[in-house]
Amino acid sequence: MNDTKLNYARTFFVGFAFLSICAFWQLYDNIIPLILSNTFGVGETLTGGIMALDNILALFLLPLFGTFSDRVNTKLGKRTPFIIAGTFFAVIFMMFIPFANKTHNFLLFFISLGVVLIAMGSYRSPAVALMPDVTPKPLRSKANAVINLMGTLGAIYTLIMIKVTISKVESPDYTMVFFMIAIIMVIAIIILVVKVRENAIAKEMAEINKNDELDATTSTSEGSKVLPHDVKKSLIFILASIFLWFTAYNAVITAFSRYAIKVWNLKGGDFADALIVATGAATISYIPIGFISSKFGRKKTILGGIILMTVSYICGAFFITYSPLINIVFAVTGIGWAAINVNSYPMVVEMVSGSDVGKYTGLYYIFSMLAQTLTPIASGALLENISYRTLFPYAVVFSVLSFCTMLFVKHGDSKPIKNSKILDEFDLNN
Repeated sequence: MNDTKLNYARTFFVGFAFLSICAFWQLYDNIIPLILSNTFGVGETLTGGIMALDNILALFLLPLFGTFSDRVNTKLGKRTPFIIAGTFFAVIFMMFIPFANKTHNFLLFFISLGVVLIAMGSYRSPAVALMPDVTPKPLRSKANAVINLMGTLGAIYTLIMIKVTISKVESPDYTMVFFMIAIIMVIAIIILVVKVRENAIAKEMAEINKNDELDATTSTSEGSKVLPHDVKKSLIFILASIFLWFTAYNAVITAFSRYAIKVWNLKGGDFADALIVATGAATISYIPIGFISSKFGRKKTILGGIILMTVSYICGAFFITYSPLINIVFAVTGIGWAAINVNSYPMVVEMVSGSDVGKYTGLYYIFSMLAQTLTPIASGALLENISYRTLFPYAVVFSVLSFCTMLFVKHGDSKPIKNSKILDEFDLNN
């Protein structure tokens, strides 16, 4: 039995869609709460509620557009038209947000933000579903490592722009940082459209995955729409795990800029340092984790990632004042999150029919977004009514719970491809 090779160049270009998405969401998570709090005087609990609006929208938009993209067929493919249209509207309307901040126009801010969130929600599932569309099943963890690597590059770009463009004043101007993120989003999608011919590649992958000999212990057959009972049970437990670890992680990420400013007295964009370290650690971890997953399995790698995340949250709780050592903690966070991200989505789509990838991509995001809807409100209430120091213990509780539910997942690890001759074309050198 010979292992096939992933076409890393092709996967790299597919990853530009995720780079665009992550660049925006890093901006959203860090800057929008500051605008709400500093410009419009919104309290912590209400800020958490407003920050959850994108996730509420996503609960409906992601499965809707994921399923819709399964059913369309255009000259550009199933997913690409959604990516182009969503990016266009997001980029146009996101530039109204810093103007609304400068003019203290909350109505313009709220309407612009709403349109941007709808635009982003319309293409996130199709963009993510593009990877399994163009990747053989057993290679999806390695491919997802590349995709997440591209995502972290987008996130790092945003953090660097936050660091260098936001002045250390009480009411900074965010126009330049929004402009720089808009530019990278446009460039990324242009590269994707030019380099990835979705229809031709997807046709090849459909034939390869059809011939892939996978039994019911790892996946349903390509023609089946109904999941076996044991596979469905595993799917339920991994979706529960996704909900729980996103509840932990998103609480920290959403509140961190405010936490660093109010607890550690950091100024301007200095809070971005720890986040840059975390995303940097994840960036250099993605590819090695893809190979580790191939050797030891997706489930074991995820469990190891949860342990790292839990340890990092526990350590974070002990930092009463800012110390450069917090960067080590966040490096561990980044590595743990990389181990989870590389493998969780491929485990979900491994269990289902190829014709349902968009649908189950939407289901994956229902649970991750439900967590991200509820956790800013719940953690925000704790921050406002009890103490900011509840942030990391809150994350520890849900991280431990995700480890427990993940133990019950029995499906989703792939087998090596037997027919290597068919797949020789997926080498990087082609």
